[in-house]
Order: sequence, then structure tokens, then C-alpha cells
Amino acid sequence: MAMPNSGHYDRRMVSPHIAMQQAQPSRKMHIPNLLTMGRVVLAWVFVILLSYVEPRTISAQPTGTDRLGEIAQQGTGLLIAATVVFVIAAITDALDGHLARKWKVESKFGRIMDPMADKLLILGGFVMLATPAFNATIAATGSTMQISGVAGWMVVAMLLRELLVTSIRGAYEADGVDFSAGSMGKAKMVLQSITIPLILLIVAFGSPGPESTGKLVITLLVWATLVTTILSGLPYIGKALKHTMDEQARMLELMRGKKARKSTKGAGQGAKARPKTASGGQSKNR
Repeated sequence: MAMPNSGHYDRRMVSPHIAMQQAQPSRKMHIPNLLTMGRVVLAWVFVILLSYVEPRTISAQPTGTDRLGEIAQQGTGLLIAATVVFVIAAITDALDGHLARKWKVESKFGRIMDPMADKLLILGGFVMLATPAFNATIAATGSTMQISGVAGWMVVAMLLRELLVTSIRGAYEADGVDFSAGSMGKAKMVLQSITIPLILLIVAFGSPGPESTGKLVITLLVWATLVTTILSGLPYIGKALKHTMDEQARMLELMRGKKARKSTKGAGQGAKARPKTASGGQSKNR
């Protein structure tokens, strides 16, 4: 015996399951973007925390008591808190891209906001490390030094690289040229993400005086990051120049082709015209 309205019964039973399946991709679509926006907020918190750090007083060759006194200074807690915020933000950077690719929910909003959040976090960190807040006074001599190892011109060089690469990407990706990050670009991001929190921790817990091990580590990290950042921009410049030269070569070929066609057309028209004699008739000589 056939059950009445069986079709309606099946639709009513299946529809909640279908609705759940349809809602799940919708929720997944927003998670990477929410992580990106969270990183923007964390980047601002990170910069604000560092803006309240005050210059420190350190000893050139600190004893155990001197080191404890330096750790107990007012800005140490802010440095630790800023480091924690930075690490969390860096984790969201790796997570949102992984989820977007895994779930295949990459969006135009994410492609715009993700690099912007990265630059705000990284460049914001280096800008703050170059401020007078990271000037330290040597207790014995009264002289000052940039304890972070980051000079203003270094930040300008990093900023120039980011602006140039961003401009190149915007101009050439519209023409279909692939400017996705290469190995140097990824190495640059990893090194930057390691350098900033390590500098903060060395300043917070160490005593990076002029000839200390901490100062040497900071100097090596900063210079390695600067060189890698600058070198990572060269492939983008090379690819942009190659694309421009290829375009110019194609334009020259088109212009030469047009001139050749015009020349051939003109020669054909001249061959059809026969010279006239002095009497006005057609010449018999061919």
C-alpha cells in the first residue's frame, strides 16, 4: 500500500540536513576574514602597548642584582604583553590563509585585508622599535644607545620595499601577471616575525649593552632581516621589467606589421597605375 504524500514527507525530513550543509560553507567563508580582522585589532593593540614603553637604564656589565633591577623596570610588563600579542597575531596570519585555502573560500576582501594586516603588524613593530622609547642609558657612563638596534633609515628602507612591491602588484596583476610571494618573500616574513618578538624579549629580560651577547644577537637579527627584506623585492622588480620589455617588444612588432602592410598596399596601388604619355594617352612601354 502506497503511503500518501510520501514525496512531501521525504522533503520535510531531508530539508534540515540540506539547510545545515548549505549553512556550513557560509560559516566557513567568514572564519578566515574574521581572523584577518582580529589580526588588525591585535596589531593596533601591539603598537599601542609599545607606545607606552619608556627608555630604560641598563648596566654595561650587569651583576645578578642589576639584571633583576632592569627586569623590574616599568616597561618590562608592557614588552612582555606586546610580545604575547604579536605571537598571537602571527599565529592568526598562518591560520587564516591555511583555512581559506583548505576550505576554498578565498575572497577579494581577504586578498586585500590580509597583506594590509601583515604590514600593519610588521612595519608597526619596526617603527616602534626605532622610536626614542628604545633608547637606553648606560648607568656607568650616562651615554645613550638604541637598544633595539633598529635605526630610522632601516624602517624607511623596509617601507620603501613594501610600497614598491604593492604598487607593482597592483599595476601588473591587473594584466594577469602572477606576482604571488616566492621563497624570498616567505623567508622575509618568517624572519621579520621572529626578529621582532626576540628583540622585545632580549630587551625585557636581558641587558643588551654595547658589547653584550644580547646586543650582538639583536644586531645580527636586524641586519639579516633588513637584507632579506630588500633582496626579496628584487624578483618583483625583475618580473615587472621583463613584462614591460615584452609588452614593448609586442608593440614594436605590431607597429612594424602595420607599416609593412601599408607599404605593400601602396606598392600594389602604384603597380596598377600606368604612366601617361605626353599626349595624354597610355604609354605603350610596359
